[in-house]
Amino acid sequence: MSRVGKNPIHVPEGVDVKLQGSLITVKGPKGELKWNYAAGMKVSVEDNSIIVERPSDTKQFRSLHGTTRSIIANMVTGTSAGYERILEIIGVGYRAQIQGQKINFMLGHSHPIEFALPQGISAEVDKKQTLLTLRGIDKHLMGQVAANIRALRPPNIYKGKGIRYAGEIIRLKVGKAGK
Repeated sequence: MSRVGKNPIHVPEGVDVKLQGSLITVKGPKGELKWNYAAGMKVSVEDNSIIVERPSDTKQFRSLHGTTRSIIANMVTGTSAGYERILEIIGVGYRAQIQGQKINFMLGHSHPIEFALPQGISAEVDKKQTLLTLRGIDKHLMGQVAANIRALRPPNIYKGKGIRYAGEIIRLKVGKAGK
């Protein structure tokens, strides 16, 4: 039995869960998320919890059991509390500015880089313009947007300059030995 899949998902107050066939809709104070889970999986709502069960012990359903439960749990958490991801911009002259649903980055190139935020993700920059905070309700989309922003200028392995996740540790290489 899947250790993750067998745990029930607690539904906090203010979050509404609806099932229609293989479509689950989670509506909370932060927003609404929908997801089509695998047709064979059994999802049921009892009292204030969601229970995910698999129909058989085939390899396909064993692999989907924990995944289905985790995605639904992320939907419940996202619509009730939301998710936040912090990115640090490190380097002389490196900064970010927000203009509506777009972020303008100055990352040492000859031109500014414009990054359009998808719907459902909001961004905020601190006073120094070096700390970027992303907020949203969809954990998957949040992680993908953060990874795309980090890919604009990944941390340099010699000096550590670039965009990194908050708390990410970069192991710096030693440069060439001088004579």
